[in-house]
Formats: sequence, C-alpha cells, structure tokens
Amino acid sequence: MELTDLVTFSAVARNGGITRAAEELNTVQSNVTQRVKTLEAEIGTALFERHSRGMTLTGAGRRLLPYAQRMAALSREAMLAARDDGEPKGPLSIGSMETTAAVRLPGLLADFHHRFPAVRLTLTTATTAALVAAVLTGTLDGAFVAAPIEHSDLVSTVAFHEELVLVTPRRFTSLAALRAGTPESGPTALVFRTGCTYRQRLEQLFTDFGWPSAVRFELGTLDGMIGCVAAGMGVSVLPRAVVERSEQRENVSIHTLDTVWSRVSTLFIQRRSAHQYSALSGFTSCLNDSERVIAA
Repeated sequence: MELTDLVTFSAVARNGGITRAAEELNTVQSNVTQRVKTLEAEIGTALFERHSRGMTLTGAGRRLLPYAQRMAALSREAMLAARDDGEPKGPLSIGSMETTAAVRLPGLLADFHHRFPAVRLTLTTATTAALVAAVLTGTLDGAFVAAPIEHSDLVSTVAFHEELVLVTPRRFTSLAALRAGTPESGPTALVFRTGCTYRQRLEQLFTDFGWPSAVRFELGTLDGMIGCVAAGMGVSVLPRAVVERSEQRENVSIHTLDTVWSRVSTLFIQRRSAHQYSALSGFTSCLNDSERVIAA
C-alpha cells in the first residue's frame, strides 16, 4: 500500500466526501478519487459507500481506518523527529474544546507565537471524545480535553479548573423558577454533539432533576449555543468564564450548581510514546511558564 493512498483514504473518511478531502489535502478531486479507487482495487473490496450526502465507510473501511491513521501519524512523526535539531519550528497540531479555545487559549497562543514564530501551529476544535481519539492516532500532537481521562497510552497535565453553570433564558431567575415553569419532561437541552463532556454533565443533571426524557438539540458553535439560550429556546451547561464573557451575558441567567456538578478540570494530553520534538516541548513550556497550569 502506498502511504499517500492511505493518507487520502483517511482524509475522505474524516471529511465524509471527496470535495472536502481534496480541499484539506490541497489537491484536485480527481486525484483523490483515483487514489481511493487504487486502494480499493489493491485491497479487493469497496472501502466507501457512495450516496447523495457523501461517503461513509464500509465494514472493510472501518477496519482499515485505524491502521491507516497510525501509519500516517508514524510517518509524520518520523519526518518531524528527523528534522528536529532542537530549535522549535515546523508544524504543530493542537486540539481543544471550543469553550477552552474561546476563553483560555488566546493569551497562551499569542505568547507561543511570539516566542516561537517559526512554528506553524494549527488549532482544531472538537469534543473531548474526538480529541482523545485524534491524539491517540497521532492526528493531533496534543489537546485540551475535559477530565477525567484515564488511558495507558496518554499522559496528561491539569491546565485549568472550570466552574460549570446552568445557563437559562433570562426569565428564569432561580432553579426553582425553572423547575416550576417548564413542562414535566423538562426544558430543551442545548448541547454539543455526542462526546462532549459538558453535554454528559447536563444529561446527568437533567436525570437528577427528573427530566431524563428532555429533548436534545445539537448546536455546533459556542455563540450559537448561548444565543439560543438567550432567545428562550432551551438551557445548557457551560463554563462560567465562557458565559460571563459572552455578548449575550445580559440576556441569560447563570445558576450556580452543587460542587458535584460544577467542578471540572481541563487537561492537556499527549501520546505517551510520541517523540517529544522541539515544537511540542516549546508549547508545553509556554503552558508551564505562563503559570496557566494549576496543580491538581
């Protein structure tokens, strides 16, 4: 198998189609299509199911994907290790939850860019589950995720502590008012996609309140989430720091939760066996030197 074919296959799987994969790989669609066909011919079976909404993996594709991801990650890591002469430079891929990226990272990223301008850093936002998977496969060099994370292949450092709050439309001035003024099934839960720790915390809270069957409405952006709460569409659980900095702050109510629901730590995770090349070491040194890291 050609490594380029496997990288292309992984990009199509990740993006769900040829067009977006070609954009990510900075190539033409015909090249992506040909490489997928070549790989399918070599293996002897279809790797994707084609339909009007894009492409999804077949059973064979799902079995091949983790191997393709590991091979691509190992190739990238080998190249970076060979080029690493002790001076932070070249590509660095970091992931983060959207809430952390919005509030906690701007200062850190600015400091890192100032100290190591030769590093080409890219930041990807996703759910904790997706970020953990990307670090494990080597797609990301490190990521900020919500605790707890226990995996023998990962090392983690506590980066931030967050206080989670329940965010409701402005008219609900207390939790008692919320529970009295909503249907028996509970208010609509405004959540990020499955794999988000804050979504899990809200669902646990709703079960405790007696609303396990509440409607879930998935949103893709932080601004959209708070905006929908302000518009009276539903409620959400988010870090207090995020809500208090929002332009919609005056249009929502913030409710303090018991410690069991409100305490969550943000971890910076790395793959234990990954080469600690200089760009990543420079990033972790900025995280430490700026005193953003808080002891667990």
